[in-house]
Amino acid sequence: MTQNYRITLLPGDGIGPEIIAVAVDVLKLVAKQLDIGFEFQEALIGGAAIDATGNPLPEETLQKCRNSDAVLLAAIGGYKWDNLPREQRPETGLLGLRAGLGLFANLRPATILPQLVDASSLKREVVEGVDIMVIRELTGGIYFGKPKGIFETETGEKRGVNTMAYTDSEIDRIGRVAFETASKRGKRLCSVDKANVLDVSQLWRDRIIALSSEYPDIELSHLYVDNAAMQLIRWPKQFDTIVTGNLFGDILSDAAAMLTGSIGMLPSASLGATGPGVFEPVHGSAPDIAGQDKANPIAQVLSAAMMLRYGLNQPEAANKIEQAVVEVLDRGYRTGDIMSEGMKLVGTRAMGDALIEVLQG
Repeated sequence: MTQNYRITLLPGDGIGPEIIAVAVDVLKLVAKQLDIGFEFQEALIGGAAIDATGNPLPEETLQKCRNSDAVLLAAIGGYKWDNLPREQRPETGLLGLRAGLGLFANLRPATILPQLVDASSLKREVVEGVDIMVIRELTGGIYFGKPKGIFETETGEKRGVNTMAYTDSEIDRIGRVAFETASKRGKRLCSVDKANVLDVSQLWRDRIIALSSEYPDIELSHLYVDNAAMQLIRWPKQFDTIVTGNLFGDILSDAAAMLTGSIGMLPSASLGATGPGVFEPVHGSAPDIAGQDKANPIAQVLSAAMMLRYGLNQPEAANKIEQAVVEVLDRGYRTGDIMSEGMKLVGTRAMGDALIEVLQG
């Protein structure tokens, strides 16, 4: 019996429409092969939404997303909107989407594919075999804590304030996602905080330690964020699963991404307790190459695979897509960001065609 899913597509800005088109073609083919039904609907977000409606996250978009089984997002932002007031910027739409769907857990894999070891700026022996999952808390911490703003002091001087705050329950729910994820991987979890300086981090550490008694098979360790950043570059193979708060996770997940040589290869998933998740590449909208058929669509395609695995419970379909990506790289196809000597340089559409060819067998 056919399983039917409603997917909301958010092409967004820059290279977004080009790369999401490739992912949709791949999803349609795999759906046909495995008797899965997809109903796709598009909606506006980010700069495209600002240009059309004046709002980076129109209410209509949020409602479409809420009424979906999953959301596939491409990329938002660009120079054009950088000087708008903060509440009108594309990034505010993304924060609103996460909050509006209750997406508190961000899963960011950083896996070194053997074909691309030499694309990393680090030595082969440092990065070969790296397979890390960074789990970032997404709806709390310093990005959402209050009070926040720019205030005038009694002396007339301006003072900027942001508040890093977490409650027991916020820490516990991201902690559980982290322990469960680690149990499906290498059974090692590193919690990253700054408990030697920050009270909020001390509470974080206390709660993660308390939770660990429910997961006796998981080896738990702790690192301060500055040391964690250093260790990620020094010897990344020591890590399996990392869990941390919003700000630290924002920074460390990007550092982990660059171990792989190109963020054009990396997907992510943002999940809530219920309702649809949002699946998106970790890279930006790359406005400098938008519309030029130069963008690497693989991160978008792998985000579609994460959608199938984590959002729709279709692991067979996810495996097919991930294996197709490996096969295409084995055949030597490369976009500009991962190009190396002796490989075949292709554009966005040609990389999509190569994936389709592999999937068709």
